Amino acid sequence: MAASVAETEFVTAEAAGQGSAVRSIRKTTLQNGMMVLTEQMPWVRSVSMGAWVGTGSRDESAQRNGISHFVEHMVFKGTGSRSAQQIAREVDTMGGNLDAFTSKETICFNIKVLDENVQPALDVLSDLVLHPTFAPEDVAREQGVILEEIKMDEDNPDYLVHEVFTQNFWKNHALGRPILGTAKTVATFDQAILLEYFRERFTAENMIFSAAGNLDHDAFVEQVARYFGELPASGHRGTAEPAPQATPHITLKRKKSLEQVQLCLGVTAPPVNHPSRYAVYLLNTMLGGGMSSRLFQAIREDRGLAYSIYSEMNPFRDTGSLSVYAGTSVDKTTEVLRLTLAEFRRLKQERVSDAELKRAKDQLKSNMVLALESSGSRMANLARQQMYFGRFFGVEEITRGIEAVTPDQVLELANELLQPQTMALTLLGNLGSMQIDREQLAC
Repeated sequence: MAASVAETEFVTAEAAGQGSAVRSIRKTTLQNGMMVLTEQMPWVRSVSMGAWVGTGSRDESAQRNGISHFVEHMVFKGTGSRSAQQIAREVDTMGGNLDAFTSKETICFNIKVLDENVQPALDVLSDLVLHPTFAPEDVAREQGVILEEIKMDEDNPDYLVHEVFTQNFWKNHALGRPILGTAKTVATFDQAILLEYFRERFTAENMIFSAAGNLDHDAFVEQVARYFGELPASGHRGTAEPAPQATPHITLKRKKSLEQVQLCLGVTAPPVNHPSRYAVYLLNTMLGGGMSSRLFQAIREDRGLAYSIYSEMNPFRDTGSLSVYAGTSVDKTTEVLRLTLAEFRRLKQERVSDAELKRAKDQLKSNMVLALESSGSRMANLARQQMYFGRFFGVEEITRGIEAVTPDQVLELANELLQPQTMALTLLGNLGSMQIDREQLAC
């Protein structure tokens, strides 16, 4: 093979149906340390591929907050051989879907095309990931774009209440800083700063290239290695930090222009790879994970107090959060909070019924299988499982983990997590003289 392959593994994982016994997953590590993952899906005509960089907003200093997201934007502005317009035209000519995102812990650049266009798509994707120019005039222009993005999000109350909650929940830790950065930090970025960050973080050992669809692993790896084989092996090595400690805050942010009060109530939760993760996801599903959930039924359907009400999990590599969101009128806010805490209390005092737990298990399993129907979902699934677990889980193994959760385990977990003294609350809106104290969070 032409491009310095150090090691190839065949990986066994049970299939998500499609009439085969195993998922065809393979892993190859290039000599420079970059990992290439593929899953063959011969029944589709698409191929999704992504370059995943193991760095995100939580790996930034306070002075460089937002630089990961800024770099994500800038790679689309031109390379040494392509302008931004040429990148767009080539992708459109292929009928492809080119995208990127930045999270707290990773940056991903991805493209989905027909299987006949893998080579030209890989050529475009590798060029923008490996050879951005960060031209000064583009940097200045993009600063304006991102500053407008920050303003737009600040005008979105749903986004803003989560951001205020997160910043106070993970106070004095990078996990609490905004992914977009701030107007102050974004204004300081220039070509030299971006290039320094790019060279430190976009290295072979800090990158995973994953793909899923109608492809051949060996041929694909040869193509990837042709582009990425010369990538430097290593660069910046972040220092290992202890897991962040959550702050059980009560934050009332008054904004008179809002018609609704936005509510976000949360507690710490286990990290993404914790042994109790299946029990946590089932607890979340029963609490506020769908239309049949307790919060949706009690607050929206039975009493009509809110249009939007849900709970969500946000797991990270060393910690996580479980939070409830609701939007309601100011005169109904305390009632929504009271009913939410009543559902917390019920989860702590009463075992969930076998029937309710079964519904949650069926919902979770169905969501998982449906998510694996597309090549894009499987591509992302490969990368995330490698990053957080170092191995791949088949549907049958995950199903066994979900099915093994008992009502007693849910009860024990609820009592462990839903503690008033560790609870955090953010209210955003035209609150008037409203006050909330710690005693009101008792459950």
